[in-house]
Amino acid sequence: MAIWIKLRPYAMVAPAITVFTLFFIYPILYMIYLSMYDWNFISPTKSFVGAQNFTELMQEKQFIQVIVNSTIYTALTVVFLIGLSLLAALWLNRAGMFHSFVQGAIFSPHIVSWVSISMIWAWVMDPQYGLLNWFIGLFGFGKLAWLSSTSTSLISLVIVAVWKGLGYNTLVFIAGLQSIPKDIYEAAALDHSKPWTTFYRLIFPMLSPTIFFLVIINMIGSFQVFESIAIMTQGGPVNSTNTLVYYIYEYGFRFFKIGYASAAGVILLFIVGLLTIVYFKLMSKRVHYQ
Repeated sequence: MAIWIKLRPYAMVAPAITVFTLFFIYPILYMIYLSMYDWNFISPTKSFVGAQNFTELMQEKQFIQVIVNSTIYTALTVVFLIGLSLLAALWLNRAGMFHSFVQGAIFSPHIVSWVSISMIWAWVMDPQYGLLNWFIGLFGFGKLAWLSSTSTSLISLVIVAVWKGLGYNTLVFIAGLQSIPKDIYEAAALDHSKPWTTFYRLIFPMLSPTIFFLVIINMIGSFQVFESIAIMTQGGPVNSTNTLVYYIYEYGFRFFKIGYASAAGVILLFIVGLLTIVYFKLMSKRVHYQ
């Protein structure tokens, strides 16, 4: 009985650890292993090449462009998502049927699959028959090639990502706002604090854990974007929307260069991990939990 009492905590967490190891740890380790081999996914034999795949990646101009595209896409998506959802949360953080309806309405895109949303937006952004060009035409603007122009294609994908993620981020911000004690608002009112001062000096610091959480998950999710690119642009035009995950998919399952694709996956893992660690270090002293 004494032994069981000692082993019971480990037995309780064993299923979760097993699942985590099988579906997270093992694939990562196997990806690192494959990154050091030349393998076409069909041949039963693999050729050990060491760091050659990484060397070729770093010398490939297209891969450097892919990293730049991923960084720009992630930065724009995170900035606009955090900013717009915070503004929406400040507006919707009040009682009333109308505000409850709007909260549900803007959250609905979050539960729709990326495939469906990408197909809808591909039609909306169609240069000839799309709803978006029809709308801007009402104000005298000419038609834009949203997805087929190098100057607008990446921005168009950011618009879709922000539209889909706005509702979820807004509701998380609303939860953060509602967790702030009412005493803080009352103290600010007694001091005749202006709305902007109240927000900047009191509300914003109290929201720092929420902002910290949303920046992390949006940054990781944006670096992993795939479905919208695969359906709407296929990495084009002229490689302008090709990002890391789509690049990995192409080389892994179109060109069957598994080792090369795995090396790109290792670099993606390194970039996301490094950015997360740096962000944790920079924000650790600026996040207030009380």
